This record gives sequence, C-alpha cells and structure tokens, in this order.
Amino acid sequence: MCELLAMSTSHPAKLTFSLHALASHGAQGSTTRDGWGVAFYQDKDVALFREPFAAGESALIRHLESQGPETNLAISHIRHATQGPAKLSNTQPFTRELGGYTHVFAHNGNLTGIDKLLLPTPGSYRPVGETDSEQAFCLLLARLSEIWKERGVPALDKRLSLIAKFASDLRELGPANFLYADGDALFVHGHRRLQKDSHRAEPPGLWMLTRHCVCPMPELIENTGVSIVQKNGTALLFASVPLTEEAWSPLAENELLAVRRGEVVARHLPR
Repeated sequence: MCELLAMSTSHPAKLTFSLHALASHGAQGSTTRDGWGVAFYQDKDVALFREPFAAGESALIRHLESQGPETNLAISHIRHATQGPAKLSNTQPFTRELGGYTHVFAHNGNLTGIDKLLLPTPGSYRPVGETDSEQAFCLLLARLSEIWKERGVPALDKRLSLIAKFASDLRELGPANFLYADGDALFVHGHRRLQKDSHRAEPPGLWMLTRHCVCPMPELIENTGVSIVQKNGTALLFASVPLTEEAWSPLAENELLAVRRGEVVARHLPR
C-alpha cells in the first residue's frame, strides 16, 4: 500500500528523520517503489518535489533532508501503483489552485468506480494522469469550488462539512485515507488500509503523533523527524504507520480532523 505523511507545526520546522523513514518504505524490495513526492507550504503556495521512482534510491530525498525548506505544513506520499503506470503525472501529492490558494491532496487506497462520480462539466477540474487518487482530488475541488467563489477563505465548518460528505462517498468505493490542505488548514481522514497481519483493509488507516518542545535554541527533536526552529513548538505528525517507537495514536475509522499549526481545531466522526 501507499504511505502517507503530514507534518503540522506551530512554528516553522523541517522534515528530517520522518522523511527518511518514509523513504525507506520505498527502498529495494518494498512494494512502494512507484514514485514519491512532498509538498512544503510557503504561505499560500507550495514547494513541490516529486519523482516517479523509488524514494529509497533518491538523491533528492537525501538533499531535502538537509536542505529542505522550513515550513508549518508538509504533505508527503510514497506510491504503490494500483491504477495508472509509474510516471510523473501519476505521482502524488497533487496540487491545484482554487480561490488564490494552492491546494494539495494525497490518498492511500484503491477507489473502484471513482470515474462515475467525476462527471465532467465546463470549467471543471480534470485529471492530468490516470490515477483514482487524482480523480478524487478533482471531484473534491469541484465540490468545494462553490464556497471558494467569494473573496477570502470559507468558514471552516463549511469546508469540513463538504469534505466529510466527500470522504463518506469515497468510503463506498474502497479504502479512503487522505491528506488534503487548502493553504489555511490540513484535513486528515483515516479509514482502512491493508495491515501487515491481514489480507483485507482494516482500521486504522492513519496514526497521529503529538510532540511539545521547549528548546533554548534550534535543535533536532530526536525520533520525530521535526526540527523546531523557535523556542517553543508543537508538532503533529500523521502517517500510515508509526515511524518511531513513540506513542502514536490511531485515528478512529472514518475520523476526519482539521488541523492548523500543530493543533486539532475541528473533528468529525460519523456515528
């Protein structure tokens, strides 16, 4: 299965160990060898890096670990191809502009029949590649576009409601773990994924780690992969599997979180 990773911090930070740990899942012998990507938010835009081959063999990954940009929000993805060949246009995360902000999406799962939900209309978003994940992203943006017509960022509760309905529709098609960011908030949805001890998709689909740090100077916080550059910092990490020996918490099945700067600001869990 694909691997997801997101980082949200109260102060600018850098991905180090966690990016390396995620990349190791795309090393020789693993099933996640069909591409990797990472998006670092810089205000309303992102610095996007992608390659359509194994992350564990990438010199660019090693460069980003030492020279990658500081950010409050990053989304990364390691690909195991289920729909569409290994090429750049099928490599996540995907990005699009909406409302003057760069939106980022990464998905883990296999959505059979997503094309039936994505009905093309004039001016609608269309996929560049052949993946179900990009089709899902285009569907999400088409649904969100109405509330993004007005100037400014739409109210969080409006966005959360639309994204919750979108997540519900995806779950009817297959495993629907995804990370979505709109330049204001990160939305994290945990569903089901293939577990090591099972041949069928089961929860948890995502895990969360919370770290708090009071640092007298910029320093690496061991075992988290996050370097907080201010004195005080809170970091939230989300990943498909725990990346360290720390106390990661599983997201409940179908749980949707809205996150800003290292803090969960809203939560949706269907009954």
